[in-house]
Amino acid sequence: MLGISKSIKDLDPVDIKDNLLYYDYNTKHLLSLIAKGLEVDDPAYMSSYRSFEGEVFENFVYEKLLRYAQQNDYIDKFVLKGFHQNRHKAYANTLSISEKEQIVYRTKSREISEFDAMFVTTENELYFVEMTLVKSVLKLRRRLRKKKALLEIIFPHYEIKALIILNEGATGHKQFPDYCKVWFTKEFSAGNVLEYLTSKNKPKIQAKEIIKTGGMIEAHILKLHNFRYYNTMSWITKTIRSSKKHIIDMNFLMSFKVQRYHDLYNKFYIGYLSIEDAQKLLNLQGEYKDDQRVVVSLEKKHSDEIILTYYIQTTRKTLYLYTFDESGKVTKEKKDPYGITVTEVFHSNKQMDESYILDLDQIKVIKKLLRDRFVTINE
Repeated sequence: MLGISKSIKDLDPVDIKDNLLYYDYNTKHLLSLIAKGLEVDDPAYMSSYRSFEGEVFENFVYEKLLRYAQQNDYIDKFVLKGFHQNRHKAYANTLSISEKEQIVYRTKSREISEFDAMFVTTENELYFVEMTLVKSVLKLRRRLRKKKALLEIIFPHYEIKALIILNEGATGHKQFPDYCKVWFTKEFSAGNVLEYLTSKNKPKIQAKEIIKTGGMIEAHILKLHNFRYYNTMSWITKTIRSSKKHIIDMNFLMSFKVQRYHDLYNKFYIGYLSIEDAQKLLNLQGEYKDDQRVVVSLEKKHSDEIILTYYIQTTRKTLYLYTFDESGKVTKEKKDPYGITVTEVFHSNKQMDESYILDLDQIKVIKKLLRDRFVTINE
């Protein structure tokens, strides 16, 4: 079945030869710190090195999984990436390989999800793989939920599961959902790879071993269900506000199908506030124009509670998120100008005509509906 091999558990490097040294690593910052003579216990060095070590660990485990898949009759198809595959372009609305040779699903303009590895079993299960050196994996849960939801949408004919590969000593794994299988390896070190990359007189290394046989497939071979990210998002926004009797359609929102989309998108955009009302709600101090819209979203937390959050977009790439913390204090966060949320808010704002405007009384009603539904579900 799907038990960890001794070779993977012990991180035995013998069978992967020198393949790790043929991958491209994002070492520009790390090498600059080394050149400056930073001590290895300097926080800046430690942060950069951990990022590099995570890259090496992912490549190491991927190489081990390739060989594991070849020898395991339970694995029917295994998706190639890196130098083992032939395509180096990410195509929109399908599973493909990015310019960095990773397995991705993307729209025309944005990457939606990246997968460390992926395979299909003889039991019609599709496993996506997460590999991490992080010691506390609680924050991984939201990422898992999003990726599972996406794969369930585009591969409805498979049962979606996850294989999580961690180092010994990682905490929080007992809170993973039932669809997750967890493997533990011994402690990993990328010291030998860094030593090779920084050596002036690099030693001769073994030839690259490319694996293509034994159920290996290119990412685009997996047939998927047609899915349009922004079209679906627009449909949800429109439908959730289409009720003639209610501010939002709670039955539609809480349906199984829509909640799976909620796991993927994390937030649904449902309308907007005038800047005048937003000033009262969010304690704004007149820093925005009088005609500025404040987009309202329904955000799904890791606990499954749905809360209201607020977005103010002043330019195409400038977006601020306003939320309330546990004590009720307003917090403001500038979003990544190249992140998908910037594009989502821009897209949703264009969709909303004046019928989507909300007032403060309606905000109170929506908050109560969400709070009551969450309490009912958890009773």
